[in-house]
Amino acid sequence: MTMQAKPVPVLDTDSRPFWEGCRQGVLRIQRCKTCAQYVFYPRSICPHCMSDDLAFVEAKGLGTVYTYTVVHRGFGPFQDEVPFTIALVDLDEGVRMMTRIVDAGEGIGIGDRVEVVFSERDDGLVLPYFRPILTATR
Repeated sequence: MTMQAKPVPVLDTDSRPFWEGCRQGVLRIQRCKTCAQYVFYPRSICPHCMSDDLAFVEAKGLGTVYTYTVVHRGFGPFQDEVPFTIALVDLDEGVRMMTRIVDAGEGIGIGDRVEVVFSERDDGLVLPYFRPILTATR
């Protein structure tokens, strides 16, 4: 059986600063200079006020798990990586992003606090993942 290549994002004008930030270990999201709202995923027009005056800023890299699922049956290029956890994380800046949760030894739960970590794939792409922030109550 031939192993499929993993998908690679298109680095276009809108997303290039995000991916370059990941390669540098920095989580960058956009902020509208007109209405001051944060924006994620990268795009050329603010979805809040329709301005095209967006700039990339460094996010704190902290967030809260909104929801998650554990993948037990993978297909295609991800079949050898199961089980893994996919989550929607609400960043402290107010935007939501889909990501993987890593280093969650005792599991993860809705409402858990997480922090960004960066993981380099075999093909050199660096992805932002999140891991639980250990607290005394866990």
